[in-house]
Amino acid sequence: MNDGLLFIISAPSGAGKTSLIKALITRDASLSLSISCTTRTQREGEIDGVHYHFLDHTGFAQAVTAGAFLEHAEVFGNHYGTREADVRACLAAGRELILEIDWQGAQQVRARFPAAISIFVAPPSIAELERRLNGRGTDNADVIARRMAQAHSDLTHYTEYDYVVINDDFDAALNALAAIISAERLRLARQQSSLTELFSHLN
Repeated sequence: MNDGLLFIISAPSGAGKTSLIKALITRDASLSLSISCTTRTQREGEIDGVHYHFLDHTGFAQAVTAGAFLEHAEVFGNHYGTREADVRACLAAGRELILEIDWQGAQQVRARFPAAISIFVAPPSIAELERRLNGRGTDNADVIARRMAQAHSDLTHYTEYDYVVINDDFDAALNALAAIISAERLRLARQQSSLTELFSHLN
């Protein structure tokens, strides 16, 4: 059995990454989303161990010191991290896993998992990104300004990824993500053992 596929999906805030991943997983039951650890406050309706593993700052710092995280970063004052043991267990079981992380986390993961497939989701324009952030109605002007500044930085790292998907039309972007995943599953290296058996009967 092959190890599972590991997909990294990154995007600036407001590009639609989270909605795309949710729709992708709903469409394709073989995919699952890695559950990150975070120090941010648990929101209404969120379940510990389902949406995130919620840790206090002390617990998170202890995990960092113990080297438990495959990647970790601070985002707008909150800490996020992916436990390496969780990822390795999923892949060893042949499962396909998505990491929803920023470019800094993606760099850390690629150093440990060079075979990870990385996808960057970008907005069609900076103006559209700002329009989407304002349209959420959840952040004040200062927070939006910080997110826009961060987005400018994030977008400079798109060249580090294997694929770039522009989320101009949601359905088209979703179909593009699905196509990337299908193509990666069909790589010769992943099918070699079954194909060797199949074609051996043709001799």
